[in-house]
Amino acid sequence: MRNYWLIPLFILILSACGDHSPAGNPELVEEQQMPAPSPQRRKYLLDSASAYYTNWINKGSFSGQFLISKNGYIIYSRAAGFSNAEAKEKMTLETPMHVASISKVATALAVLRLVDQGKISLNQRVSYYLPNFPFKNITVKMLLNHRSGLPYYGYFADANTDRKTVLNNEDIIRLMIKFKIQLNSTPGTHFAYCNTNYAMLALIVEKVTGIAFPKAMKQLIFEPLDMRNSVIASTKDQYDDYCRNYNQNGMWNGFTYLDAIYGDKNLYTTARDLVKMDRATYMDSFLSDSLRKQMYKGYSYEHPGTRNYGLGIRLKEKKGKDTFFFHTGWWHGNTGLYCSLRQDSICIIALSNNMNKRVYNLGPLLKSCGNYVVNDEE
Repeated sequence: MRNYWLIPLFILILSACGDHSPAGNPELVEEQQMPAPSPQRRKYLLDSASAYYTNWINKGSFSGQFLISKNGYIIYSRAAGFSNAEAKEKMTLETPMHVASISKVATALAVLRLVDQGKISLNQRVSYYLPNFPFKNITVKMLLNHRSGLPYYGYFADANTDRKTVLNNEDIIRLMIKFKIQLNSTPGTHFAYCNTNYAMLALIVEKVTGIAFPKAMKQLIFEPLDMRNSVIASTKDQYDDYCRNYNQNGMWNGFTYLDAIYGDKNLYTTARDLVKMDRATYMDSFLSDSLRKQMYKGYSYEHPGTRNYGLGIRLKEKKGKDTFFFHTGWWHGNTGLYCSLRQDSICIIALSNNMNKRVYNLGPLLKSCGNYVVNDEE
């Protein structure tokens, strides 16, 4: 059995990236060493992950990547299937995959890093950064925690366009203004998960940095963390060239008119790169402790239950249990689950490009990692 180890050494010497970098040049993330897991703990996690992968994830026609790490050290990782079934190109651990809404975690981290730099304020109105934004009482924080009341852009785009002309993030604002789109609820009063929030956050990042979102993400997140196989896609050529995704009948899902919109989706990355990002969230050199505490807490308690949402992260919490932080993803045939078990510094990632919903169910693996909320009824 081959084991892949990720030693968290974010000490890559980066080249200069021009005068428009959001932080001058990409910041180096200073290493904060975490201890390697003990041989006993490593073996236990390896055996648990191996059994879970063999008996659950890797059943039938699984195509994707699976990984578990402890303290930033990769314990178990596997890739299976094809990144391009037509060309018989095999999936590898270095294949960037579309991770759908897991992209929101990276988008939130970029915004929070700009907050740390004093370039964005969480409580500032969105219209301060985007003057054409038609709703005056929505703040940046409301976008991050899905309490803005904005409707999903896919619904009003379907109703008011030819569904052929490719839309970008700016077009969302144009459509809201032209067709007088109304809010679904008063800002700040209700939680309603909505991709429009994160499409707007991408525009704010572009506004305050002065560069396109894909390049801003490269400078704020990917380069400082040595995420070499990560990119934000924004064109049909990229969509066609990168890892393909397939429906339940094995048919390739081609590019659609909503596939150039980013922030809410369009991150192509690997399970290994996501571990690097997860590892960095524990580091003060990457994210201040005050913002880390704001990110990893719930904001919506108007309805009882275990589920909640922080700033770019989902969570389940219950008295007597450790909080389970995670984010799911689903776009076309791309499905995925990113888990950050912060009480134990464990990260679990399961990604698929062929509509495999098994990736959403951690089941016994989560129970073997610690005292976390698994089911809503617990």
